[in-house]
Amino acid sequence: GTVQLRLPWSMPPAPPREPRHVVVDGVALVLEIARHRRARRYVLRMTDRGTLRLTVPRGASIAGGVHFVERQARWIRRERVRRAERTAAWGEGTLVWLDGERVPIAIDAGRARLASLDIPIAERTVDVRVAVETHLRAIASRELPARLAALAEAASLHVVKIGVRSQRTRWGSCSTRGVIMLNWRLIQLPPWVRDYVLFHELAHLRQPNHSRRFWREVERLCPDWRTAERWLRAHGREVL
Repeated sequence: GTVQLRLPWSMPPAPPREPRHVVVDGVALVLEIARHRRARRYVLRMTDRGTLRLTVPRGASIAGGVHFVERQARWIRRERVRRAERTAAWGEGTLVWLDGERVPIAIDAGRARLASLDIPIAERTVDVRVAVETHLRAIASRELPARLAALAEAASLHVVKIGVRSQRTRWGSCSTRGVIMLNWRLIQLPPWVRDYVLFHELAHLRQPNHSRRFWREVERLCPDWRTAERWLRAHGREVL
């Protein structure tokens, strides 16, 4: 037989765990931790909510991950500043990336001036950022496909279709069908860095991966690609 014990009341649920925090410059930031069986190293990201998210590889310790995060104070500080700038309203004197330079906006008589660009602002209530980015995106939609097509022709490469989109995590993409999509923010990069990104996507037409053969193709198309990569690592996230 069996012996059963009937409790006179249900067991109370376990109390929720207190969220972990990391303190940077006196500010306590929530740290979310998630294990991922395919992860090979600790990866730290900042979410759109401003919290930190740590990906922990299978078999790695949580404590080791927390220590890793605590050593990233400089990155966390820089990321918080970058996100604050990205969400702040634009106005007189706001610095905007254009052709690899941070150029101040000048507002005068319902118009925004950015270097040689003269951008109309339809109404005073219209967000200056919306007006400027809409104008830059229109320029990108004209100039980026034309430049890519010219580089492809010079390299004897065939692109099926070219599109311009707004992306937050990548500069471009190339499908196996030969369709290349470009981030409109490329127009904000230095022209030589912009060309490298275009060459990078063109190289995928011949090598749809990031193998050694791919990088040899990039080298053939753009011998100075390493310098452009260094610029992107240093400043790319500020533009995106």
